[in-house]
Amino acid sequence: QVQLVESGGGLVQPGGSLRLSCAASGSSSRFYTMGWYRQGTGKQRDLVATLTSGGRINYADSVKGRFTISRDNAKNTVYLQMNSLKPEDTAVYYCNFKSALDDYWGQGTQVTVSS
Repeated sequence: QVQLVESGGGLVQPGGSLRLSCAASGSSSRFYTMGWYRQGTGKQRDLVATLTSGGRINYADSVKGRFTISRDNAKNTVYLQMNSLKPEDTAVYYCNFKSALDDYWGQGTQVTVSS
């Protein structure tokens, strides 16, 4: 059974940086797309960034130029480097891995941007 374990969330001041990580365990499946989504309080879950195994990247307009997604296929791990953080980036961040047959979600990690 695949489990996604996230780390790296926390409290940061506006303009600061955080790096999120998400690692898959319990499977040797190939994950075609790895990505990050976020959900603010009372809001829907929205795409932040995705990265395919072929290297295609998609970012939400609100994070372009500030966030960078990367992946380590050998470790089945995806990263999200978040720079120039803003209060509106505050949310629970979820990683998502897609294989040929299944769709997996992490448990979520809280990111709070506040002074």
